[in-house]
Amino acid sequence: MTNLRNYAVITGAYWAFTLTDGAIRMLVVLYFHQLGYSPLAIASLFLFYELFGIITNLFGGWLASWIGLNKTLLLGMALQIVALAMLTVPTEYLTVIYVMAAQALSGIAKDLNKMSAKASIKQLTLNDPNASKRLFKWVAALTGSKNTLKGTGYFLGGLLLSLYGFSQALIILASGLLIALLMTQYLLPKASEKTHFKPKFSQLFSNTPAINWLSIARFFLFGARDIWFVVALPIYLSQQLGWPTQQIGVFFALWIIGYGIIQACTPALIKQITHRAPDGRTAHKLASVLLFVPLLIAIGLTQTQHPENILIAGLALFALFFALNSAVHSFLIVDWSQHDKVAMNVGFYYMANAGGRLTGTLLSGLIYQYYGLVGCLITSSIFITAAAILSTKLPIRTVA
Repeated sequence: MTNLRNYAVITGAYWAFTLTDGAIRMLVVLYFHQLGYSPLAIASLFLFYELFGIITNLFGGWLASWIGLNKTLLLGMALQIVALAMLTVPTEYLTVIYVMAAQALSGIAKDLNKMSAKASIKQLTLNDPNASKRLFKWVAALTGSKNTLKGTGYFLGGLLLSLYGFSQALIILASGLLIALLMTQYLLPKASEKTHFKPKFSQLFSNTPAINWLSIARFFLFGARDIWFVVALPIYLSQQLGWPTQQIGVFFALWIIGYGIIQACTPALIKQITHRAPDGRTAHKLASVLLFVPLLIAIGLTQTQHPENILIAGLALFALFFALNSAVHSFLIVDWSQHDKVAMNVGFYYMANAGGRLTGTLLSGLIYQYYGLVGCLITSSIFITAAAILSTKLPIRTVA
C-alpha cells in the first residue's frame, strides 16, 4: 500500500507539470502564428526547448544520483513556473531570442520532471517478486495518463488563449503549478532519495548495447512524430482548413488523450497478443507496422478533395500504433536498467528522445515551409523505417 501511495504522489506531480507543458506548447504555436511568424520561425522558438532537453537528460540522471530523485522532480516544477512567468511580459519584449530562452528553461524543467518520475517507479519495485509485471503496468499507466493530461493541456492552452489572452493564460497556469509544487513537496515519499551509486562524469554515456540501440531507435521514433505534429499540423489546420484556435486545441487534445489511453492499456493489449512481457522483437514489429501509416496519409491527401476526413482517420490510426510503440519503449528502458543506474540510463535514453524531438521540430517547420504537410508525412515514414531497422538489434528477451 505504501508503494501504491508513493506512486500516486509521483504520478500526480507528473500530471500537474504535464498539463502546463501541453498548454504552453499550444499557446506559443497559436499566439505567434497570430502575430504573423512563419512556420520555420515558430519552429525555431522551440529550438532551445529541445536542445536543453538533450543536455538536461544527459546530466539530469547524474544529478539525481547525487542529490536524489525527489529534489530533481521538485526542481523541474519550480523551473517551469519561472518559464511561464517569463512569457507574461508585454508583447514588445517577446523577441525570438527571449522566447527561446524561456523555452530553454521549460525544456530543462520538463526533462528533469520526466526523468525523475519514471526513474522513481523503478525504485518503488525494488525487492518486488513481480517487479517486471508491475513495472510494465505502472510505466504504461504513468506514460499514458501523462499524455492524456498533455492532450488536455493542448485543449486548455487553446481555450485560455481565446478566453483570457496570452499573458493571463500563463499566469493561471503558473499559479496552478505552484499549488501543485507545494502539495508535492509535502506529500513526496522519502524513498526516492540518493542512491548508493555515485557516477563520475565519464559514466554519463551508457555502455550497455541494448540501451544504446533502444535509445537511437527512440531518436527516430519521436523525430518521426514531431516532424508533422509540432509545427506543420497546427499551421495546416489553421492556414489550409481555416480552423479557429479553439477547434485546433480540441483536436490536439482529443488526439493526445486517445493516444494516452492506448498507452495506459498497452500491457493488456500486448498480453492478449503475445502472452508475455514485450522485448526487442515487439518493438521491431510495432515500428514496422507504424511506418506505413504516415505514408498512407500522405497518399490520401494528394488523392482527395476532403483532407479533413483523411487526416482524422489517419491520425487516429497513427495514435494507436505510435502509442503501442512508445509504451513498449518506455517499459524496456526502465526494465533493462539496474536499480542503482536507472536514473543514469533513463536520462541517457531521454537525451536521445529529446534529440529526436529537436530534429523533428526543426524539420517540421523547414519541410512544411517548402513541401507542405505531405512532405512532412513522407519524411516521418522514413524516420520510422530507421527506427524499425535499428530495433532488430534489440534483445528478444528482457535483460537485467
